[in-house]
Amino acid sequence: MDKILIQPDDFDLTTEVKLAKANNSSIGAVVSFVGTVRDLQPKSLSSMTLEHYPGMTEKSLESIVKKARDKWDIGNVTIIHRIGTLDVNDQIVLVITTSKHRQEAVSYTHLTLPTSDLV
Repeated sequence: MDKILIQPDDFDLTTEVKLAKANNSSIGAVVSFVGTVRDLQPKSLSSMTLEHYPGMTEKSLESIVKKARDKWDIGNVTIIHRIGTLDVNDQIVLVITTSKHRQEAVSYTHLTLPTSDLV
């Protein structure tokens, strides 16, 4: 079961991986990516504010998941993207992909990362 959320609240990687696995014994790979707020030039950024178009962002992400399913044999997908004001080092985005084999999960996760700019 896929999970796509746009939210102001932080997320917990361990909890989300456990939910993505959902005690499915056919899952052989879990790939995760966590993006964080970074300061490109030391001390030049203290926070950033992210906004999105409710409904449109989720539909775009759902479309990307659907296209990936046509290309790879992936299992559960979790995409959580935070909005609101985030400080340097705060988590921004989480992508988790499960699959029977690692190559599918790695390929899908890599494909999905540029989509985080949709928010």
